[in-house]
This record gives sequence, C-alpha cells and structure tokens, in this order.
Amino acid sequence: MISTNNNTIVLGIGGALNHDASVSIVQGNDIKFAGHAERYSKIKNDPLLNTELLRDALQYGTPDVIAWYENPYKKKTRQLYAGQYQTAFDMDELPKRYLQQFPELKGIPIEYQSHHYTHAASGYFTSGFTHAAIVVIDSIGEWETLTIWQGSGSTLSKMYSQKYPHSLGLFYSAMTQRLGLKANEDEYILMGMAAYGNAERDYKGKPLYVQLKNAIGITGDTGSSWKNKNTLSFGKNLHRGCNWLFPDLTTEQDMFDLAAATQYLYEMMFDRVIKLAKELYHGTNLVLMGGCALNCVANSNITDNYGFTDIWIMPNPGDSGSCIGVAQKYSNDWSLDWKTPYLGYNIEGDYPVEKALETLLTGEICGIANGKAEFGPRALGNRTLTADPRGPAVKDKMNEIKHRQKFRPFAPMILEEDVHEYFEMPKNVTQSPYMQFVAKCKFPKEFPAIVHVDNTSRVQTVNQLQHPDLYRLLSNFKEETGCPMLVNTSLNIKGKPIVNDEQDAIDFSKHYGVKVFTSE
Repeated sequence: MISTNNNTIVLGIGGALNHDASVSIVQGNDIKFAGHAERYSKIKNDPLLNTELLRDALQYGTPDVIAWYENPYKKKTRQLYAGQYQTAFDMDELPKRYLQQFPELKGIPIEYQSHHYTHAASGYFTSGFTHAAIVVIDSIGEWETLTIWQGSGSTLSKMYSQKYPHSLGLFYSAMTQRLGLKANEDEYILMGMAAYGNAERDYKGKPLYVQLKNAIGITGDTGSSWKNKNTLSFGKNLHRGCNWLFPDLTTEQDMFDLAAATQYLYEMMFDRVIKLAKELYHGTNLVLMGGCALNCVANSNITDNYGFTDIWIMPNPGDSGSCIGVAQKYSNDWSLDWKTPYLGYNIEGDYPVEKALETLLTGEICGIANGKAEFGPRALGNRTLTADPRGPAVKDKMNEIKHRQKFRPFAPMILEEDVHEYFEMPKNVTQSPYMQFVAKCKFPKEFPAIVHVDNTSRVQTVNQLQHPDLYRLLSNFKEETGCPMLVNTSLNIKGKPIVNDEQDAIDFSKHYGVKVFTSE
C-alpha cells in the first residue's frame, strides 16, 4: 500500500467495466467530487469511463493514487467458476490495461480493494457513526453476495459472508428480467408493481409465493446456526435469469402477482439478514449498503422490528457509490465529511425559485436543473421534474412525458416540519432526505399524483440546512396554496440518464415540451 497523508488526492473508481461507472475525488476527509459516467455519455448505466467525466473530476487536483472498487483477479476466478470464459480471459478488462487509454491517468499507481469492503466503507465512513453494524446485499462482488460487518472507530471487521451463487440480489434481478423488465436497471419498477399484485394468489393448489420459493429452491437457516451456514440458499443459480419460470403466467395481472410474490420473498429473506446482523451486533446503529438498499419498502420495516433505531443508507448505495468508500481507504482520515449528495457537474446561477413557483401555481409541470448534480440514482431537487401533487391528471401527464407505465405514481418532496401531519412515517424515522423509506399518506385522495395503490409514498423531506433554496420553493408554494409538498421525480425519461448540464436541460425542454429552469 502506498504512503498517504491528509494532502493525498485519491481518484476513486466505482462500477467501471461492470455497470454505472463513477469516479470520486477525495482529499483527507473531504469529498470534492463524485459523478456518474452515464450523465456525460448519455448511455444509461454506462460501464465505461469517459474523458469528460475525468475532466470535471481532475479539476480538483491531480490524483496521487487511483483506488479501484474491486479486486479484478479474484473476480476472474469467479467468472471462470461460472463458465464466463470469454470475459474471464479478456485481459483488456483488467483495470491497469483499461486505464491506459486515458493519458491524464498515466503513471498514477492503482490500488484495489474488495467489492464488499468498498460498499461497507462507503456507508460506514459517511454515516457519522463511531460504531455500527453494516449490512451489504447486492447481486455479486468478486465472490461475495452478502456480508455483515462491524464498524468500530476506523476499523471495519467482517462478521459474516455469503458467496456466489447464493444471492438475494441475483434473485431480485432475475425476477426483474422474468417480468419483462431490464435487470440491473428496472428493479424499482418491480417493487412498484408488487403493490398491485397478490403474493398469496392460488397457483396450482398453493400460494404463488410458495410455488416461487420452491421453484427457485430457496431455503434458509435460523438461530445461531447462521454463523456457520448460508443464511440464504438458492437451489437454482439465477445468474443467467429465470425466463423458464412459470411459462403459463403471461397476463398483466400475472406479472403483478409475480412481482408481489418476489417482493414477499425478498422481505422474508431480508428479515433473516437483519435479524442475523442484530444477533452479531448488539448496538442500535445500522448501515445498509449494496444495490438492495434501494428497496425502500423493505427498508421501512427495519426500525419497527429489529431494535435498530439509527439507520444510515448512503444515497448511492450501489456499485457506483463505491468510488467514495474505496477512496477513503487511501485518504489517511478514517471518517469522511459527508455534507451533501450534490457532488457532480455544476450548473451555475441562482436557484430558480421564483420562475418555478410561477409555473407551478398555474398547474404546469416544470423542470429544475441547477447547482451540482446529485450523486446517486434519485433526483433530490437539483435535477428534478416537479408539479403540484393535487392535480388529478398530473400523474398521467408526467408518466406520458417520462415514457413510464401509467400505474406508477411519483415521490413527494415535503417540508420536514410538515411530514408527520401528512404521512405516517416508520418508527424512529423523523426525516427522509434521500427517499429511502415509504410512508402511508394520511390523505391519499387529496394527493393522487404521489400515492401508490396501497396509499404509500416514497417521501423526501426537506429542511433549510439540507437545501435552503428547495426549502424556500416549498415554503413559498405552501404560503400560496396551503400545500407543503411538490412532486419530485428525476429530470429524465425512462431508459435515459438524468439531465447533467445546461445543454441537456435545453434539449429536454425542446423535445418534451416542458419548461426547464437553470437559473433565475
């Protein structure tokens, strides 16, 4: 390992050569930049870096070291085991060889960390905790699919590990594909579909979720035996999908029911994992990471049932977020100063509070593209499509603009001080600045654009410290209308990256007939 100090500049790389490549610049405990390759290339989940992304990152300094989010050699052993021979023997996918195409990175040493360690580090070292359990659940790292760690001060200690092919993440992604959706991209749609289905529907004499459990061969242990056995076992290797499953289920309602059965089994298995974490760690702090941490429905049950009262989910818990955790390893500062998720490309100018307010008060939909882009998959006010949530036609109109399924509602952003008046928040959850939990809306008929069929919403709370300009927009809208919330969805269309720069904003407005404001 190279020698580092608090002046060391680290270029962290996450997701590259896999999906959703990203980079960060970290110096000491300061996260100076973090951005997604897809926002520059305009290719959704782009696994390749590009010179434009590196240009914006390197303006913060020339790196002393490049930190890569996984061990490529261990990964290739798993690829050989899985029969992925072409990929395993492709030496062009080794990071050192791959990065040679970027002259600006020539001569900079490259260091590797394990995939699940970088997930755990991204979460724990941005949490503000000095002690915590860290649960990482994803499809697959090099070999690991589920790990549980203990964070204590500057140290991360692994307490439990589960390996390929037994993977909760692969199960969810395979079922996403079975439903006709795109794996590693549309899992959130599956989660939304589940509310319209019946997991207990009779299917050939048994509840559908039971038939699904049996078809996949899902088993699991309970109690202290977890320490020595797989918490979750899968009889089928789902790496290649499960399009063979239940070929007679083809209708839209069949898909809803399969989604419900999938979510039911996911939550059942997630329950086992969190219980194990609590068995191994007796504190109340929990960090949840990996792509599965984006399942906000399952997340909402944690504080009610397991004794974890303080939960941190870094806003970008998937592979792209790992560029922050891997950089921390070489920063010579055990914690990272997490201030904000707004870490990407900067659109300068005053936040368009008055322009947006004027448009919203007429009942129109508008976009906002201002300030630094959010680091993560969800818009949080700086690359946002917004509207009055009370309009009966808003949901249909916004879904038409975004090319989404008509049944899907949108998330609300609401003044933090008003959230409990309008929503039944999960136990011990007083704020939700990154839309990581769902809550029951107390007045669903009044807000048709932001409630699901089960009257839940994925809530984003906004306070003055978090985003003063967005807070002012919401406050002014409340003053004019009595409503303290607005619709918040990402400024993009289905299958395309979120708007990044000024030209993207202009193009979006031109192509989709929506006013997009970049400044006052």
